[in-house]
Amino acid sequence: MRLNKIFIIFPNIMWLTYTIILVLLVVAELVYFRIADHYNIIDKPNERSSHTKVVLRGGGVIFTVALWIWSAFYGLQHPWLLAGVTLAAGVSFIDDIRSLPDSVRLVAQFGAMLMVFQEAGLMHWEMWWMVPIALVFCVGGINIFNFMDGINGITGGYSLAMLIPIFLLNRRYGFMDESLLIVVGLSLLVFCFFNYRTKAKCFAGDVGSIGMALILTFCMVRLMLATGDMSWLVLFLIYGVDGSLTVAHRVMLHENLGQAHRKHAYQLMANELKMKHVVVSSLYMAMQLLVSLIAIYLIPDTVVAHWIYFIGAALVFGFGYIAFMKKYYHLHEEYLRSLGA
Repeated sequence: MRLNKIFIIFPNIMWLTYTIILVLLVVAELVYFRIADHYNIIDKPNERSSHTKVVLRGGGVIFTVALWIWSAFYGLQHPWLLAGVTLAAGVSFIDDIRSLPDSVRLVAQFGAMLMVFQEAGLMHWEMWWMVPIALVFCVGGINIFNFMDGINGITGGYSLAMLIPIFLLNRRYGFMDESLLIVVGLSLLVFCFFNYRTKAKCFAGDVGSIGMALILTFCMVRLMLATGDMSWLVLFLIYGVDGSLTVAHRVMLHENLGQAHRKHAYQLMANELKMKHVVVSSLYMAMQLLVSLIAIYLIPDTVVAHWIYFIGAALVFGFGYIAFMKKYYHLHEEYLRSLGA
């Protein structure tokens, strides 16, 4: 008898299981801290960082651990997802310790995304010719997710701001096992406990941001295939606007996109405007939750209405980003001049 069926008969066992998983996740994170401290897996601040103290790196490995724990408790339901996240997170973890060539990271990310597509059912999509386009788009998306990981709380908070609407939509459309969403949510709560604070105990690292991005991509693809509606990309809108417009800005400035920078809107808020990290992270989380909940509860449940809302919201936040940069980007230029850049 599968564990989910047992839960229906004995609901108290469900909460006991989640409690056990939560304890395991806390223990796993604490064990990782000991390992990271022993092997000096740290993030040292530099002139382009938004932090000023040495902090343990790679705490986001807990997201991949959560996927393994979920598979151990609920069965190997998504082997390709597990393999893809483990591959990309593993390569990212190595990169967190010792910098790898961009080509190695990209090969791993494309391979992992193909595995995610296979598990989500996209490889059998009747519009097969769209798969290569979706592959490039999604790999770009997970890298934007990674680029946005620069201040305390933003990766954990924003991931929760995506996961909560996905959980609500899953209650409506039933496109995946709810227990997976709950266990991933528990891993985010554990990570946020150590990261979503003024003095972070750890950072997610590429292993965390890339791993979580792949998990959320899997959820999003399942949602879009179940509903036939790609406008659910609105659940990623705030990161998408900030990330894509910042990349466009850097292209206009003829910058090397692989080089670290401090040009995202959230970075200007945290660095040049001296806003507290947790305040900026909470702002991004709140904006995304608001946009998503409006889409779920206030917009008519039709593809046309969803697309109109998506385009309208993208324009509003896009123009908001441009207005913000026009007003405050000069502060970043002054900072660069102070460095002699």
